[in-house]
Amino acid sequence: MTTSKPATSLPLADVPPTSPSRPALTKAQQALVDHIVDFARTHHAASPAALVIEGDAGTGKSVVVNAAFERIQQLARDRQGHDPLAGSRNLMLVNHPEMIKFYKRVAGTLPAVRKGDYQRPTSFVNQCHKSGTTADVVFVDEAHLLLSRSDRYNHFEQDNHLQEILALAKVVVLVFDPHQVLKFKSYWNRQRLQDLLHGHVVKHVQLTEQFRMHAEADVSQWIHGFRAGRLLPLPAEQSFDFRIFDDAQSMYEAICAHDRTAGMSRMLATYDYPYTLDGKDHFITEGRFHLRWDRSLPQEPLAWAERPDTIEEVGSVYTVQGFDLNYAGVILGPSVGWDEASQRIRIDTGRYEDRAAFAGQQGLDDPEEIRQAIMLNAINVLMTRPTRGLYLYASDPALRRQLGRLRDQGAA
Repeated sequence: MTTSKPATSLPLADVPPTSPSRPALTKAQQALVDHIVDFARTHHAASPAALVIEGDAGTGKSVVVNAAFERIQQLARDRQGHDPLAGSRNLMLVNHPEMIKFYKRVAGTLPAVRKGDYQRPTSFVNQCHKSGTTADVVFVDEAHLLLSRSDRYNHFEQDNHLQEILALAKVVVLVFDPHQVLKFKSYWNRQRLQDLLHGHVVKHVQLTEQFRMHAEADVSQWIHGFRAGRLLPLPAEQSFDFRIFDDAQSMYEAICAHDRTAGMSRMLATYDYPYTLDGKDHFITEGRFHLRWDRSLPQEPLAWAERPDTIEEVGSVYTVQGFDLNYAGVILGPSVGWDEASQRIRIDTGRYEDRAAFAGQQGLDDPEEIRQAIMLNAINVLMTRPTRGLYLYASDPALRRQLGRLRDQGAA
């Protein structure tokens, strides 16, 4: 068991650094915040420019951009100031409904930031086109969720979110992680990003230090191996609680116990179980385990990860992406198996229930390879949510046996 303090009711990965719930920035993070502000000062009146911040989940990308955004808004709204950014129009965009809820709520506690400073990308693009306005500095958190094709059902008529944003802003600051791409219609890789940024002044920053998972490096290495289709020996025993379960109900009971003592502990699952937005409850059943999927509550002001009642639900990648948990119990559903012959993870795209993730494959080379990458990315997102402990259960018998072997070898 770790001796670190329990998480607050806020998802710490996204709490602005000025919040009482957020530890002070490290010297390196503060230096990056200063660099972002200077980059905006230098380029907002000179030429189109983009600053791309990359890094794995938990490397503090959102923390840094929130601190930089708040600083820039302080400068922009200082009526007596003479800073080049004084009077500038700046926005934070995020294509994630749960994170928008959180950002707008936290904005009310920060003197320089307003709720209207946070928008969905489609709203920003459509409003700018309708009013003929532009922005000075636009931050895009979780830029890997931007649409890379039109989505008329959701009122985006243009070809590409980022292409539109680059045309409507003088400076764009992007948080980008290609290992968190989850859909064909928002399919990104580094080459696609580079092609769109051609013609702009571009600066890249790579973050590597892990802030979320209070774990030794072998935990991140194990997760990286899994998303590459390999099973490495289990991490060594340490304060971060990494466990393999043979029974999903037992895992749930352990998660409930942690939620009672530490808070912010939840069950999560791959999108391998039927779920329909029809107002009804839909359930995940694995042996003795039987629990409903997360309910869609768009009018609920709290994000799913923040609500205490969601200990009675199973979260999906769409409700937890971008948020921290203390402990996560992850169910690897039937689409995630083990191939004894190749000694590799086997991904069965035909058993993935998130069919919307695979809509819009036109123009993509090797869509089957991308399907598998999307599913492994989703697993990566689920596994990288917890700060203090990760528990795994595999539905597929072969994978469950192999994980059990690794557990037993580590205990020998």
